[in-house]
Order: sequence, then C-alpha cells, then structure tokens
Amino acid sequence: VHLVESGGGLVQAGGSLRLSCGGSGLARDDLAVAWFRQVPGKEREGVACISSHDGTVYYKDSVKGRFTISNDHAKNTVYLQMDSLKPEDSAVYYCAVDLPLCSRYEADYGSWGQGTQVIVSL
Repeated sequence: VHLVESGGGLVQAGGSLRLSCGGSGLARDDLAVAWFRQVPGKEREGVACISSHDGTVYYKDSVKGRFTISNDHAKNTVYLQMDSLKPEDSAVYYCAVDLPLCSRYEADYGSWGQGTQVIVSL
C-alpha cells in the first residue's frame, strides 16, 4: 500500500489540524492504520490506530479526548483530527499500515508514508 500524508502545518496552541492519509488499498477490511509521530532525537511513538478488521481504535494516553482517528473507505483515506493542540504535539506525523490488527510496535507496520510536519506554537 502506497501511503501519502497531508494536512500538516503551523498552528497556534489550542488550534486544530486534520491530517489525511491516502492510499489505494485503504478501503480493505483487513487493515489497521496507525498514526505515529517523531521528533528529532527521539523514538517514533504511536499516536492512534484504527482497525477495519475488528473495529478497534486506540489512542496514546496524552492525546485521548483531543485526537480522533477515522476512516473513509469511499475515499481510501484515514484521518487524524487533532484538536486542542499543544506545543508538545509538534512532530513529523506518519501513517502506517498493519495486517490486520493495531500494534504498538512500529516494526509490525509494513507500509509507511513520507510524513507530514506539525508545528504547534505558543
């Protein structure tokens, strides 16, 4: 699956962004799509995941209640709605695909997008 992220940018703290992850194979019902993020010098961390196989959704604790992951099979797109953004949310955000369930381990994801930069200013 070839993945392309978009929607990143510069936003003030408290603002919102919606990231999109598009890919021709994302309409399948046996995929899990996750969003990871990475800042320089730190390991990539999982932020959210949605599995179309069993319907489960997972969020990193620090983003619960602020971020929402969703999928639109008709558009072959997975979204990450990010509200109430904080400076510590600044990172490069990547989407990734696993078969068929969500995993917390990036090694389990076989396809990755190129990333989209999110910068949250004070």
